[in-house]
Amino acid sequence: MQSKYKVGLLRLNLLLAALLSALMAPASTSLTEALLLWLAAGWLAVSALLVEFSHRRPGLVPWQLLPSLLLTALLFTAPERFPLWLWAWAALVMLPQPAWMSGLNLLLAALSWGWLAQDMPPPLALLSGILLGALLLLGLLRSRDLAPLRGAARRRVHLVPGMRLWPRAQLGRDLARERARAQRDGVHGELLLLRTGRRRFWPQAQRLCELTRRFEPCYRLDSRTLAALLLSPDAEQAERRRAELLARLGPVKRLRTTPLSLVVSVSDECRALEREAGHG
Repeated sequence: MQSKYKVGLLRLNLLLAALLSALMAPASTSLTEALLLWLAAGWLAVSALLVEFSHRRPGLVPWQLLPSLLLTALLFTAPERFPLWLWAWAALVMLPQPAWMSGLNLLLAALSWGWLAQDMPPPLALLSGILLGALLLLGLLRSRDLAPLRGAARRRVHLVPGMRLWPRAQLGRDLARERARAQRDGVHGELLLLRTGRRRFWPQAQRLCELTRRFEPCYRLDSRTLAALLLSPDAEQAERRRAELLARLGPVKRLRTTPLSLVVSVSDECRALEREAGHG
């Protein structure tokens, strides 16, 4: 399943959960409970709108903290109405979060269980505690397994929505493929490296993506360095096109162009870029 369909399905689930919370709010037995449910509905609805960007930009800690605090407040405010929500802690510990946030979620889960266990028979309280502990452990293990995938996803996808910009690791994987394709098709391929200022980086990154063809990937190597793989019928046309591209792109601090057949590694090219003279 492509990621756009997964995002759509997740957004639908979040919106349904928001709708459920909103429908439950009018039937609340207290103003506090109603307010918490409306807050939960709002958080879920806004999360549904922002979910497409969550893998590109790390979530803010307050945004991660809010569902944990809302769940704790609901369980403490109306434990008799929301006892099954205790198991939601297993899902919350799987969210991308720093280590201290995981620890806080475990603490809040334990406090929530202790609060609900007061009204349970001892055998049932013990059983629920064991089950909750097992689910939390599984959630933490799952979160640890997903951490590399989340990191890879953030590096893999476009760094800005709608921009054909890829991370440095992707360039290393693309070089061999583009070199082989250039040789097979008999065209001239080259690696273009651009050093720009930090303040001008994103405007020039967007401009570079606009000026290159859709099959020519662009890359962010660091906070000041851009790269692009350019393809032209021959070296002469490549030079003319590069000059036109740079004229429309605007001034850059350093510039390096290397035919794909001569590129050894991205690191070597970046070191060579540092030795290039300034480019106005």
